[in-house]
Amino acid sequence: MTFQDLMAGPPPTYLPEDPAAAELADGAAAADVVRRHPESPQAWATLAEAALADDATDDVTAYAYARVGYHRSLDQLRRNGWKGHGPVPWEHEPNRGFLRALAALATAAGRIGETPEEQRCRDFLRDSSAEAADALLG
Repeated sequence: MTFQDLMAGPPPTYLPEDPAAAELADGAAAADVVRRHPESPQAWATLAEAALADDATDDVTAYAYARVGYHRSLDQLRRNGWKGHGPVPWEHEPNRGFLRALAALATAAGRIGETPEEQRCRDFLRDSSAEAADALLG
């Protein structure tokens, strides 16, 4: 007889390699990469982070980029066995697009005054990966 640890919680989710990762690492413009790989959470997260860092870009634009990256990530997570909760390890490089998009969404939500969404995203990030929350939110 095999026993299952009912207290252990769901197993970690490990996303596959993001097809845009190599292009972004080689310095390709994130907007061009999104056009080639609109399914890429990493490309959308990169756009959101750049928009948040650019004083000339409206925070609503950053919010929209982050929201798209977040939803693309949820699609990928579900396709890879995620059931709506559980760890998404920061140390697994392909997971970072999701985690970065979620952090960017929390920041952008705060900037546009959507405080409940900001807190929900911060909590979701910490629940998914405490390491990511520490690295991305400080």
